[in-house]
This record gives sequence, structure tokens and C-alpha cells, in this order.
Amino acid sequence: MEIIFLISSPPSDVYPAVRHYFFLNFLLINNLIKMMSKVIIKNSAQIEKMRIAGKIAAEVIEMIAPYVKAGVTTQELDDIMLKFIEEDRHAISACLGYHGYPKCTCISVNEVVCHGIPGNHKLHNGDIVNIDVTVIKDGMHGDTSKMFIVGQTSPRNHQLVKVTQEALYAAIRAMGPNRNLVEAGRVIQQIANANNFSVVRDYCGHGIGEGFHEEPQVVHYYPNPYSLILKPGMTFTIEPMLNAGTWKVKINHKDGWTVTTADKQPSAQFEHTILITETGCEVLTLRAEEEETLGRYITCK
Repeated sequence: MEIIFLISSPPSDVYPAVRHYFFLNFLLINNLIKMMSKVIIKNSAQIEKMRIAGKIAAEVIEMIAPYVKAGVTTQELDDIMLKFIEEDRHAISACLGYHGYPKCTCISVNEVVCHGIPGNHKLHNGDIVNIDVTVIKDGMHGDTSKMFIVGQTSPRNHQLVKVTQEALYAAIRAMGPNRNLVEAGRVIQQIANANNFSVVRDYCGHGIGEGFHEEPQVVHYYPNPYSLILKPGMTFTIEPMLNAGTWKVKINHKDGWTVTTADKQPSAQFEHTILITETGCEVLTLRAEEEETLGRYITCK
């Protein structure tokens, strides 16, 4: 059943600005209701498949870590990961061919915020690098990303990477049944502000399952209007992108994918796929190195 939210129009003689404000809020409320009605609650069989897909995505990140060093090209890294996904884990890269995307992974270096296309670019000492991996196994998706530091980098870059990971962890810990999704943006924005970083507004996390991108949209800044009461069985990504300078970004119109900071300052991102449980949430893409710092099962306090 489709839910339609009806509001009577304001009188025609009110100021145009008031009518415009009313109309924008009408659209927003309708969009939120549509979003809530489209959120898919996963059953136990789907959840088990998502655990497997998430584990594989995490294993790709763990496997590629020793190869991320000065002198390697991002294309070489992409080739290694594609081989691992297809031949070692008998899975599928979700990115390859997605709306025409040409590579297996996204590798974003320094000022590249997201969707960096692997190519002939060589990594250099001091680079900060995000590797974003999404796999499909038995029809379900697992999506995760991690920052890598190549050799020695600046204290500011170190702080940016550290704070971005802290923001992701704090947002995950804020999730659970009957919690509001808007809390993810609130805690991320609070941590970013405390460290004089900005939060990217143009890109967000998303629901995930059989679809690569499902409802809900997971907004990382605050305040935001994307209110949603979480229920067990919901699965989505949280993937904050923090910038050292302005939150504004621009897209490379030549390749149609690469997103960079508007001021060329560095950017960092971490991402996990999570499941809302009866008592809190489960991190489906947890890496072994995070067992103590984050943990797979988060219980609401």
C-alpha cells in the first residue's frame, strides 16, 4: 500500500516566500514517508548471506594492505583485488560495470573524496589513500572502506584519518533498535567540529542488501531532516567523509566519477556495513584488527 501525505494548500494571498517554504516542507515530508516505506527488513537467510558478503569485503581490505606502498599504481592494486575477489573468494565486484564504472574498486588519494578510478597514478610517500570495496556473494552485497597512510605523512593528515575513523565508530555505537538514524549525523558532525574538520554533504551512506544502494539514505552531517526510527533487520552503510578544509566538493566532468575537495585540501573516509539487531547492531564488515577497538556486536546502552 502506498502512503500519501496530504496537506491542504495555504491561502493564495500569503507571501510567495511563505508558500515556497510550505511547498518545500511538503515535498520533504512526502519524501521521508516514501523513504521509510521502502526500507527493507532483512530475514534471517538474507542476513546470513550478508554476513558472508561482508566478511569477504573485509578480507579484501585486509589482503591488500601489504601492497599499499610508495611506487605501486592504483591500477595494480585494483587488479590484485579483482583477482582475489573472483578467484579466491568466488564473488563478484559490485563496482565493476555499475552504471558504467570501469574498475573493480574505488581508490581515492589525498584530495579525492570518493570514486577515484584506479589507473596509472603511482602512490607516493605521505599520501593518504581510501580503498572502497563492494562485493556480491549469493546475491547480497558487502560494502566497506579503509584509509591507508603511505610511509610518513603530515600530522594534519594523521589527525584527519584518525578523527574520521573515530567518527565512524561513534556513529556505529549510536545505532540500535528504536534509535533515530539522524543520530549518526549528529555524532559525526560533533566530532568533526571539535577537530576543525568539515563533513561532506553531497554524498551519504545507504541501505544495502540485494541492492547496492537501497533506502535509507544515511546522512553524515547535522542538522539534517532524515529522521528514521531504526528496527531490527535494517542494514545500511555508514561512511563519513571528512575534509581538512571546506565541505564543498566538485566532480570531474571528464570521467564523470572522481570527486575532489573544492579547495584541494585532503579528505578521509571510513565505511562499514551494519545490521540493526534486537539489542544494538552488528558490524558485518569488521576486520580482525578492529575486534578490540570496535567489536562485531554493539549493545545499546
